[in-house]
Amino acid sequence: MPQIPHLALTIGDPAGIGSEVILKALADLNLDCEIAVIGSRSALQKTYEHLLRHSNLSPEDLVDPQTLKIIDRPFNESFLWGQGNASTGAASFDYLETAINLTNQGQFQGIVTAPIAKNLWQQAGYNYPGQTEVLAQGAGVNRFGMLFAARSPYTNWHLITLLATTHIPLAEVPQTLTPELLSLKLDLLIESLQTDFGISNPTIAIAGLNPHSGEAGQLGTEEIDWIGDWLEKEKRSHPNIKLIGLIPPDTMWVKPGQAWYGNLEVKSQKRLVGDTSVPDSNRGIRPSGVADAYLALYHDQGLIPVKLMAFDRAVNTTIGLPFIRTSPDHGTAFDIAGKGIADANSMKAAIKLAVEIIHCRTRKSTSSSQKPNNI
Repeated sequence: MPQIPHLALTIGDPAGIGSEVILKALADLNLDCEIAVIGSRSALQKTYEHLLRHSNLSPEDLVDPQTLKIIDRPFNESFLWGQGNASTGAASFDYLETAINLTNQGQFQGIVTAPIAKNLWQQAGYNYPGQTEVLAQGAGVNRFGMLFAARSPYTNWHLITLLATTHIPLAEVPQTLTPELLSLKLDLLIESLQTDFGISNPTIAIAGLNPHSGEAGQLGTEEIDWIGDWLEKEKRSHPNIKLIGLIPPDTMWVKPGQAWYGNLEVKSQKRLVGDTSVPDSNRGIRPSGVADAYLALYHDQGLIPVKLMAFDRAVNTTIGLPFIRTSPDHGTAFDIAGKGIADANSMKAAIKLAVEIIHCRTRKSTSSSQKPNNI
């Protein structure tokens, strides 16, 4: 195992903002880790030179690609920012596949992915819903989840949200949700909170499916038909975990919003188990009445509030993989690509979170290995 975290950064679609936010993020980060950028060296250099000539950015705002460790995946076709096509889609798929293969070989502990365009993957012949599914397939797992994390710039509170279902039509959500699926996602969330965030006995809030959680069957019956019984069973199965719910979806986000913007009394709480060296500014905080994590039952139920609070700093992380994967919580932004105005905060947060998770897992692994065996 490397002594310091080793991360792979994929540049995503060359016609998007991936190269720009990577060049900005790496110019402004001072982390004890080794980073290799996976993508086209010529695309990175082209982006760097273009931004210096055609935007208000200065050399201090961008890292010079010539100073980076780059695993070059040549992209020989010309491209224009904001005008992705099947070729740029194929290139972004190749960058991700290369990162997965090298990580499986042990070269990296984690992957940070810049955005891709799903429709351009389709045009290039890659029929996947997104990067999450490719990562799971490449890792050889069928048990995975899409989790979003963001740290408030106002209170330092850590918002953590897991989606039970992801990229499916809204009409398919009630049929897709099952007790087995919810149990799988809840178990993944508990494992991630304990292993990746150092929260040994978390409090988790779980949303209802229907408005007002069904209003006793008047606005939908899933809650009384089976979701309520499922939750009671999970409470018995996890006596050391506090499960709260089913919370009406419209009110579940009131306390997190107050915690995010600083309208609740905030108490510092140590998050990283067994660690006394991390300064308070790097630990999570837990305002009174707020859960450690939130389980949303479908895409927009979870991501509308997350993006409302934390659009410029939320991180998408795939849990359940044998390695770490994080990504900015935004897309390729073709409409602003090449203009020098893309916000790099989410990319910086994704890199920082990957490093934090690696350290947390390392501490937990070290702590477990030092426990005496009871024979």
